Amino acid sequence: MLGQVGTGTLSRDLTRWWKTSVLHQEDPLLRIGETNDRSKKGSTNCVWALKDISFDVHQGEVVGIIGKNGAGKSTLLKLLSRITSPTMGEIRAKGRIASLLEVGTGFHGDLTGQENIYMNGAIMGMTRSEITRKLDEIIDFAGVERYIDTPVKRYSSGMFVRLGFAVAAFLDPEILVVDEVLAVGDAEFQKKAIGKMKDVAHGEGRTVLFVSHNMAAVKSLCTRGIVLEDGIMTFDGLVTDAVDHYLKSSEVSSSERIVDCIKSKKDWLHITKIELNGTENRHSTITAGQEILSLIIEGETEEPMLTDPMLILKNRDEVPLAALAEGHTLGRIEKIEKGIFHIERNIRLPKFLSEGDYIVDLYLHHPMIEGQLDALACAEIQSEGYHIEFGRSLKLAREGLFGLECI
Repeated sequence: MLGQVGTGTLSRDLTRWWKTSVLHQEDPLLRIGETNDRSKKGSTNCVWALKDISFDVHQGEVVGIIGKNGAGKSTLLKLLSRITSPTMGEIRAKGRIASLLEVGTGFHGDLTGQENIYMNGAIMGMTRSEITRKLDEIIDFAGVERYIDTPVKRYSSGMFVRLGFAVAAFLDPEILVVDEVLAVGDAEFQKKAIGKMKDVAHGEGRTVLFVSHNMAAVKSLCTRGIVLEDGIMTFDGLVTDAVDHYLKSSEVSSSERIVDCIKSKKDWLHITKIELNGTENRHSTITAGQEILSLIIEGETEEPMLTDPMLILKNRDEVPLAALAEGHTLGRIEKIEKGIFHIERNIRLPKFLSEGDYIVDLYLHHPMIEGQLDALACAEIQSEGYHIEFGRSLKLAREGLFGLECI
């Protein structure tokens, strides 16, 4: 039930508990739900978060679980980690499970980093001596030695996830469950974390379940892939085939418009037109030798705003390659008055844009204040490939992306 915990009455809660937990029978109050499609308004408030999911994971396997936002990936990991229980069906696991599902999982803000290490180890069933043997390795891997005796509520999100992953990875779990939380860390830590997961799986023969939107990381780490769509498992097989299946299911129709893909925006901001590469459609082609990518955004604002168009170019594995963010790199912020507006940018393409398909994320935001519009994966561009010898590399944010320039 959307937004509802429990059945509504104590007697029905007790009936459900007796039937499911004690007698191991099907939930007598289970209601037939709709498919969990977040993009459509349903006729009831009862949906299947996950439906008819069945698979086996053997010791030493590294399984990537991929799918769009809202597909049920994190819900599946919470069930596997026993954070919540399924309304029907059962999950069998042999061995200790260590989970890292979100920043600060299992941490108490008032305890120090070291105290949280011991507490998490105890929750996993380890003795104090076992934890002490691993303590130095955990602290060294997390890189937070200076703050290990500081309450973790004063940690940044990056420090949180560093310590949380180190605890989960080093305290000898038989099964390691990791969600997209690694995206919070910087590039150096992500590289270390991926390497550690490879060591855990291939070197130590443990099992890893890994959720990520970074298809390159999934392919490099995992040997098997599971694709979820609207709470249903649509593919289970080799990781390369799973990624291909996922990307193919995400392909856009040539008739869809970019403006229809806006994920979020301010109520006072009304976008009427987004044109990229000379078309309002989501799919376009960069011809061989093309040097300029045009961007036009038109609309109406009910109040004045300071904004900076930001464009991120990603490959088909959703790895960011280049970005236009002149507010960050050049301090260029555009002032837009109340009423109808027109924003236009002519972006010089990077020299490394070889033949292939690319995905575009588009944002309007003020770098120091707030986001005004998000349009993720709003367009796909097919490049015919070329060799242009210009462009300069910029250290853009923490991703180290190639900095795109306007002319």
